[in-house]
Amino acid sequence: MNKKEISEIRKLFAKDSCRIDSLAACYVSIEKEKTFVINEALSSLSEEELQYHLSIFHKCLGGTLGKNLINMEFPLDAEFGEGQQKFLLNLRDSGLKEEEILEKFFDLIIANYPSSDKYYIVAIHGNYDVPGKGKDGAVLEDASEIVYEYILCAICPVKLSKAALGYDSDANRIRERVRDWVVEAPEKAFLFPAFNDRGPDIHSMLYYTKKAEELFPEFVETVFGTTSPLSPETQTETFNSLITETLGDEVSLEIVQRVQENIAEVIEQNKEIPEPVELTPYEMKELLGRSGVEDEKLENFEKTFKEVAGEKGTIIADNLPVVKQLKIKAPDIEIKVKPESASLISHKMVDGVLSIVIPVGEGVEVNGIAVKHIENQE
Repeated sequence: MNKKEISEIRKLFAKDSCRIDSLAACYVSIEKEKTFVINEALSSLSEEELQYHLSIFHKCLGGTLGKNLINMEFPLDAEFGEGQQKFLLNLRDSGLKEEEILEKFFDLIIANYPSSDKYYIVAIHGNYDVPGKGKDGAVLEDASEIVYEYILCAICPVKLSKAALGYDSDANRIRERVRDWVVEAPEKAFLFPAFNDRGPDIHSMLYYTKKAEELFPEFVETVFGTTSPLSPETQTETFNSLITETLGDEVSLEIVQRVQENIAEVIEQNKEIPEPVELTPYEMKELLGRSGVEDEKLENFEKTFKEVAGEKGTIIADNLPVVKQLKIKAPDIEIKVKPESASLISHKMVDGVLSIVIPVGEGVEVNGIAVKHIENQE
């Protein structure tokens, strides 16, 4: 799914355009026991309860694509027999109304979700008549030819509200407020099937994680039968390892600067494309070549990429911190430079010492103090 498709589905969870048929939920105790299970029509919720739930579903499709929102494809073995894709398909087709399959679904999550806290599992089923679009991109509400049937499931932690003082109107005094167990924003969620090319794609799903570094790969593999991608932090570590493994002792400031500039250029060239920009082994190799890495260093790059990132490892350009800033670290020194100014940084020998050179113009501050005069010590 791309940004536009995610946005289109997210709009289904607004009060005035709600496309939800049924809701099923389960409250899980610290002991991993189901405290209660509900399965009911959305109309049974009060106005306030509906608003809270819609807010949860809305957040499930928020965040950054490639970091918090991750497209996942099912391997072939998950689509046959008792595979997880087949199970999710049956769950969707049941409309969340078959008790046996619903219980099995909740039990699967509870058995594999790595949490020692209470949490709330809430799933919804809906149908969306996908409006057509004219040649000019205008939405044609009366030209629907596709029905997108989906399930969305969120896992929300349940935490004790903070201790505080409050006004007790009965006693007419300030007392300690009663603490309640509160359902918080979702930590994990998934949408199945994916809404690719503005239609259902039963071979894919969209996975949401509130914290980009906590993908819970074992949970993903067991519950969905697929492999989670590298986290943004791991992608950065993989990228750095690729540079180090490829160049060895020949890593230079100039090459790192050129790599940063070329990645920024790739992102700029693809800024109108709603999908994240993935750097494949071929694209990485070509990018390093343009950055000044010699051909002989790149002869086995594809093999190195697979060894470092794994067979299915991918790197998303926007996830790399080099895109946001150039950071130079040395003992007791750390320099951060905006990408557009990175080319100004250089190095040369000063009094026999290899030094990093930063051009100084106007607007220099030291600890917030504007410096008007810098002495020339040459």
